[in-house]
This record gives sequence, C-alpha cells and structure tokens, in this order.
Amino acid sequence: MTVPRSADAVHAVIKAYDVRGVVGEQIDAAFVREVGASFARLMRGERANRVVIGHDMRASSPELADAFADGVRAQGLDVVHIGLASTDQLYFASGDLDCPGAMFTASHNPARYNGIKLCRAGAKPVGQDTGLATIAAEVVAGVPAYEGAPGDAVRTDLLSDYAKFLRGLVDLDGSRPLTVAVDAGNGMGGHTVPEVLGGLRQLSIVPLYFELDGTFPNHEANPLDPANLVDLQELVRRSGADIGLAFDGDADRCFVVDEKGDPVSPSAITALVAERELAKEPGATIIHNLITSRTVPELVAELGGAPVRTRVGHSFIKQQMAETGAVFGGEHSAHYYFRDFWGADSGMLAALHVLAALGEQQRPVSELMAAYTNYAASGEINSTVSDAAERTAAVLDAFADRARAVDRLDGVTVDLPDNAWFNLRASNTEPLLRLNVEARSAAEVDALVTEILSIVRS
Repeated sequence: MTVPRSADAVHAVIKAYDVRGVVGEQIDAAFVREVGASFARLMRGERANRVVIGHDMRASSPELADAFADGVRAQGLDVVHIGLASTDQLYFASGDLDCPGAMFTASHNPARYNGIKLCRAGAKPVGQDTGLATIAAEVVAGVPAYEGAPGDAVRTDLLSDYAKFLRGLVDLDGSRPLTVAVDAGNGMGGHTVPEVLGGLRQLSIVPLYFELDGTFPNHEANPLDPANLVDLQELVRRSGADIGLAFDGDADRCFVVDEKGDPVSPSAITALVAERELAKEPGATIIHNLITSRTVPELVAELGGAPVRTRVGHSFIKQQMAETGAVFGGEHSAHYYFRDFWGADSGMLAALHVLAALGEQQRPVSELMAAYTNYAASGEINSTVSDAAERTAAVLDAFADRARAVDRLDGVTVDLPDNAWFNLRASNTEPLLRLNVEARSAAEVDALVTEILSIVRS
C-alpha cells in the first residue's frame, strides 16, 4: 500500500472532471503514480487489460506520463504510450484501441500547471461520480498493492491514423481552394494541424505559433479570451486568408474568425455543424448546453431534428450523447462532440466541417455564418461575489414582473419577452457568478447586462 495523503490536498487537485494543479506544489511524479495505480485498479475491475497514455508539450508532461504509466503497470495492466498528442487524439486512441486512456495536459492553463483527463474504453468520460471520487479516496487512504506480475509497455505513433480517420469523416474533395490561417498558440495544434490539414490539396495553411512550447511565449493558449485572438485576427487580414482557426493548448477546442478577422460565435458553429449532420441523418438528436444561442434549438427544430438542452460541462453533454444517441453536440465554449468520434469532443473535426461548408460554396465566412447568427449575445461575464445565492435571489426579485419563465437546470435561466433571456450560475470551484445574456439586439443585451451586473456587484 502507498503512503496515505491529506484529503484536502488530494481533493484540491482531483476535481469534478479531471485532475489539475500546480506542478511541484500540488502535482508531482509520486502523486501521479498513485493516481495511475488507482485508475488501473478501477479499470481492472471493469476487465480492461491496458491503458493508452498521451501527453502535451509542457515540460513536465513526459515525466508525469511515465510516472502514471509506472502506477498502471504496477497494478498489472499494460501501457500503450502514444507520446505527444492532442486531447482528441488521445480520445481517438481510446476509441480505436478500445481501451481506457489518460491524457496529460492542463489545456489552456498557465505553464506551471499540469493535469490528467481520464476516460474509459471508447473515450467514455471519467468524472467525479464515475470514478474520480473513488480514485481520490484511494489516494487519500493509500492505494492497495497488487500481488500479480506487472504489466508491459509499448510505444506507438497513432498521429497518421488519427488524421486519416478524421479526414474520412468529412469530405473536402469538392472544396474550392482555401487559404487558412491557423494560430496553434504554441500548443498541440502545432502537432496535429500539419498532419490533418497540411496534406489536403484544397487548403493552403498560413501557420502561426506552431512551435511546441509549454511556456506559451506568445500568448495564453486560450482563444476564449479575445486578447488571445488578436494575433490571428491580424494575420487573417494581413494574409488575405479566407478563414482563421485558433486552437487551445491541448487542441480539443477550435475557434473561428472570418475573413475580416471578426470572431465567429461557437453557437453559430454549432448551428452550422448541426445542419450538416441533420442533412446526413434527418430527424436526429442534437445536444446543446443551456448557454448556447437559441438559434441552435430553433434551427434544429426547423430542420426536423430533436434539440436536447443540457447543463454546462462535457460530462453532461457526453452523458446525453450516449443516452439519446445524438449525432452531435455543441457548447458555447467551442467544445464540439460527435457520435462518429465515440461521442467525444474534437476541435479538429469541427474545423473540418467548417472548412467543408465554406469550400462547397462561394460566399465568404462572414456571409455564410450570418444565417446562423439570429441574436446578439454578451458572452460569459464573471463577477467575484461572496454571496452568490443572495445575489442570484436579488436578480430574480428584480425581474419577477418581467420573467416569462425561470428554470434551474444549471443556475437560473430567466426567459424574457421577445426571446431575450439570461443565465446566472455560480462556479463550482471559485467565488464567481457567471452571467450570459442573449437578445434580439446588442443594445438590448447591453441594457440587460448593465442592469443585472448593477445588482450582482452592488
């Protein structure tokens, strides 16, 4: 049995959806080895006999991945190392090899962080209620030793298989020539984009920050922050590119800017991909989280599909994908989920869909996406509060006479006249209230944001 650890220290790192913390302070090789051992015990109980492991470009990732592998092998399971990988490449490996997986990445977090995203065979997620709580409890108590023989380890490169699989899902043969500016943010997009997009004759790639560097010397690898899109926007305008793509650190999210350098809403991308998937399978189910624009469920219903609304978070989306057999799901944060990709999210697959839609017609991105942008939106606005429940109640009181409906699927969502709405929800991990507002016009959005924030921040 390994040495017990402080419950507070363990629970600070093993979170609701993944394992994440500061390297050398919260996460080190010894800790990760124990997590690997506990994960292997959990998977062995589900009759798995091997675990596939990938890692991003952070300096700490190879050592931590090897330590995790040591823990897995000590519990009698074999290890398949795939080396440098994007998170969706790891999901591909888990699905293709039909075995559990572990991806070492802290996604868009700063360089001093690292973490682990875990999945079962077929890229099925492992969250707090589906394994992480069990792992945390074992690491706190000490992971029991395994009496049998240790597992073996092999190394293999699945990058070309991953690229071939994705290209097989989206046909670009009929596309017109496109110039595509891509900002990899010094993250794993610099590893996967050349393999997936670089070999397509229809595409001319204009690369930016493709050098793998876990210190992120140019900007944070978080395109959700508008400040991190500025360099891509300038590149698109300067190069005359037809479209710009930006990937986050582990390249499982993809953001789009149009030919003018203006950001395209992830909700609009969700609507576009939903339309393409419904054309292939009429009447299919499409998942969207409750922060996604109402454009999405309205379009899906108009096309004869079945829109299903869910809470924010990949575990909820993936659960609904599995339960409903949905062909596609999208989130406002630019996570896109595909049944054809084991229900997992892939920014690269979403990018291929957007490129195919753009290339099969002659309009620029701005005109193409106008059909999927029926409302103005605030984006997510965070407020630091010490009394989230009281602030939320105060907002509800202020809108009591205007609210057409209130639901509590995730925080509170308030429907207002003329299809306006807002959602206010508390963070699970920080003293924050998150506000999203949508309405017919930017002026109405601004007015609602001002009114709500005056209450939240009073």
